[in-house]
Amino acid sequence: MNYPDSQQQGETQQRPAPGRSRPKSLHSLLENDLIRRVSFEEYREKVRHVYGGPQGAFLAACSLISLHTPLGERLIRRRTFDLRGTRRILDVGSGAGQIARHLLKYADPEAQITCVDLSPEMLRRARRRLKSPRPRFVAADLSRLPFADGSFDCVTCGYVLEHLPEARFGLAELSRVMAPGAKMLLLTTEDTFSGAWTSRMWCCRTYSRRELADTCQQLGLHWNQELWFTPLHRAFRAGGICVELTKR
Repeated sequence: MNYPDSQQQGETQQRPAPGRSRPKSLHSLLENDLIRRVSFEEYREKVRHVYGGPQGAFLAACSLISLHTPLGERLIRRRTFDLRGTRRILDVGSGAGQIARHLLKYADPEAQITCVDLSPEMLRRARRRLKSPRPRFVAADLSRLPFADGSFDCVTCGYVLEHLPEARFGLAELSRVMAPGAKMLLLTTEDTFSGAWTSRMWCCRTYSRRELADTCQQLGLHWNQELWFTPLHRAFRAGGICVELTKR
């Protein structure tokens, strides 16, 4: 499908103004609430079990079926999220290597790529799927990344922030490992009807777009632009929250 030139670079809009979040809708009743009912350690073990088991084995296929993989690639291929000039890239929540594959394809050849996931089994799947010696694979928790301050000038974080009880826990840690001026492509599940079903399938929570924008602002992560896979996604608020951030 072809789009006008103004859409060739991806549908974008500016960060929503800070303010009070909207009340929860009826779709919140569908959302998986395990993350609010058990301790964080218990929840992390559940997440490891989900992604390390059969459900995680089908993650790459699910990403293709939902079109997240090809549409995500288009954002990077068309430089809507521009990797050029970045040298130290961190891919958080690498899963089966869906975003890492795009990084290998479109990042500068000399760029160093580090893939992080909570599940060692998912990292093994990513390694087998990518078939490249270039990335470094590290099993780690987003809330406790084993990297020094300012280690990366580019971060991609695809659908992993929703596995934390509060966005601040992960965003603060991502900001810590980002160098000043570093950019981030952040994708996470939104508190919409489709997001609620995603929550049930992948045992995660959802986030309010406005509350997430406010948290980013408080942490010095500038909300450059919201990105949409297609005009249809924008019209129906589908595909979750997708935003480019810069560390001030």
